[in-house]
Amino acid sequence: MHVVAGEVERSVRERYAAGAAAAEAALCCPVDYDPKYLDVIPDEVIERDYGCGDPSRHVRPGETVLDLGSGTGKICFIASQVVGPEGRVIGVDMTGEMLDVARAAASTVGERLGYANVEFRRGRIQDLALDLDRLDAALDASPVSDADGLAAANAIADRLRRDEPLVASDSIDIVVSNCVLNLVDHAEKERLFSEIYRVLSPTGRAVISDIVSDEPVPSHLQDDADLWSGCISGALTETGFLEAFEAAGFHGVRVLERQADAWRTVQGIEFRSVTVEAFKGKEGPCWERNQAVIYRGPFKEVLDDDGHRMKRGVRYAVCDKTYQLYKRAPYEGQFDFVDPRVDVPLSEAAPFDCSRTALRDPRESKGQEYDATIEAEEPCRGPDGCC
Repeated sequence: MHVVAGEVERSVRERYAAGAAAAEAALCCPVDYDPKYLDVIPDEVIERDYGCGDPSRHVRPGETVLDLGSGTGKICFIASQVVGPEGRVIGVDMTGEMLDVARAAASTVGERLGYANVEFRRGRIQDLALDLDRLDAALDASPVSDADGLAAANAIADRLRRDEPLVASDSIDIVVSNCVLNLVDHAEKERLFSEIYRVLSPTGRAVISDIVSDEPVPSHLQDDADLWSGCISGALTETGFLEAFEAAGFHGVRVLERQADAWRTVQGIEFRSVTVEAFKGKEGPCWERNQAVIYRGPFKEVLDDDGHRMKRGVRYAVCDKTYQLYKRAPYEGQFDFVDPRVDVPLSEAAPFDCSRTALRDPRESKGQEYDATIEAEEPCRGPDGCC
């Protein structure tokens, strides 16, 4: 079947609507979930779960979680137990049949847990601002019958995105997804990653399990609707997947899991599951506070997402933003931090040029006039009892 413009989404919706009615093994690869989280989940959810990983393993208690392409809700119901009653889980899916199963199961799971912290919303994951249920209600009141009506419908959609977004900006601690990003048309992939970035809190992160390829998928495979809905045609390459996070502004991108053996091989191209973590939060002004960082190793040198190239064991000048960033995941434990002897308040700090990588002279941190002589409080002893 040749795919023309606009057919990708319809093909995916139709196949996953069928997958909500009856289990289809070809839509997923085997995943082992922690069995202690499965007891409260109804069988109809587990039987119709389609994925390639378990990003819920990386969720933390008390967090607000957004699951993209949540399907019948399995990852949401696992995450709801991890975050506990203080946390919150939102599932987004565009397929009504999948949402019907998930919403029906939500009350059962809530009763079995003793708390309800999961909700499901209908929307496209590449357009997380538009609530499709609200849009349908508005269009029921004002049906589209001509070109003027289409323009009015677009205006309604824009208003809903602005005034009543499906998922608000900066509102989510962690975005998870399980074998869904590859189902989005390549023309909308950039928007998809931008939307993930938009909804995350300033220090939020994404943990995404998806199918990737070891070679670019040729056009004749991309023209196959069955391969699109089967998680093949829309797969990014392993490197392209990471680059998409970088292009959206994420930092600290790392592969948490990579399937050793291919899930499927099509015309010599290997398709496998990976789980990637990426962080938001490196934006902001750069201020000079005379701080330094020292990369500990083991690599001879590293290059960060802002273009700073650092050799191990060398003092580098960094702005306060980078200084604080390196203290958090995923960088913690990789740097030593040198505070200035005299603190420079942010209100008095000068702008720092973060476009360059500069060494930090020790005197910049200690002070040019610093000449103290301090005796050791205790002898410095080696493993054999001597200095």
